[in-house]
Amino acid sequence: MAPTIAGIVRRHFPEYARSRRLPLHQHRAAALIARCGRSEMGGHLERCPCHQTERVVWHSCKHRLCPRCARKVNDDWLAKEGARLLPCAHHHVIFTVPHDLLPWWRFNRARMTDLLFTAAATTLTELLADPRYLGATPGLLLALHTWSRSMALHPHIHALVTDGGLATDHWRTPRRSHFLPARVLRALFRGKFLAALAHSLAEGALRLPPEVSPERATSLINRLGRASWHVWLCQRYPHGEGVLLYLARYLRGGPVRDSQLVAADDRRIVTRYQAHGAPSTTLALAPHAWLRRYLEHTPVTGQHALRRYGLYAPAAHAARQLARPLVPVSPNHVPRRFASHPRPTPCCPRCTQPLRTVQRLPPQRAPP
Repeated sequence: MAPTIAGIVRRHFPEYARSRRLPLHQHRAAALIARCGRSEMGGHLERCPCHQTERVVWHSCKHRLCPRCARKVNDDWLAKEGARLLPCAHHHVIFTVPHDLLPWWRFNRARMTDLLFTAAATTLTELLADPRYLGATPGLLLALHTWSRSMALHPHIHALVTDGGLATDHWRTPRRSHFLPARVLRALFRGKFLAALAHSLAEGALRLPPEVSPERATSLINRLGRASWHVWLCQRYPHGEGVLLYLARYLRGGPVRDSQLVAADDRRIVTRYQAHGAPSTTLALAPHAWLRRYLEHTPVTGQHALRRYGLYAPAAHAARQLARPLVPVSPNHVPRRFASHPRPTPCCPRCTQPLRTVQRLPPQRAPP
């Protein structure tokens, strides 16, 4: 039988959890993924009107880390966001956190997530509000990813940015062919993020790793202020649909899929992955090491990993509708229609009538 993430969690998580202290949201994620689509989740009994066919359907967990639940939600999100996109070119910008701050991230995930989103969004909106670059309000769609291809911790923001923006009553396109100067973009983002980090540190709002004193923390912030940060300005896309597809692929389901699992036993778990521009390779980890990497990317309950700003903000519907007919559309561009895939209604193979829910089934306890 092919290995699955749920199977790995069921087999190895109990011992893994006993060997260390884990945050509550990781315990909850593991418990839901282990029970997803099984009797422990509860379910319902479906039956046809002529009583010739019946079946039991066990409920899914709907957790954001669960790969089994990801596809349907991602398809629905893609259809909704595809309709929201303005018919203009888009840019893909990637903001990363220096690896020196990864220990801080582990102790302050929720707060540093907010700081990262705010720094990236305000960097883009302030630069694009400047008449030297655009002088208008763009649409921004920002998504947080916390992993590399090998599941290592690598927090970064993917930003989908309109190539232009709304300026009072007309659509304005960038003044420069290269959109934004990379050096200015990096420096402004670095300054905003570190200033917010220093402010949080001064307020006592950050929990520092045990080996980091407040003096060492201040020294690190000062040193990072002189370092070169990684912010990538990708090539201009004639539309935003390609980046949207990329974001949808990782919106839910976590850093790895069942199809990437090569082998799993009590000694090691082998995962296939492909780094950027490199051939496919495999990573072999002991079960507890694999679970540590996988569960480190569990979304914090109640925190949004995708946020919208400017013309794509939830409250900007009127401005977005005003901008839509003003955007100069390329005559060669045919917008892609992303389709949602509703769950087909199951029917009886004998009488062809739809099956109806006739009984709710409570969750059953897992065997000891």
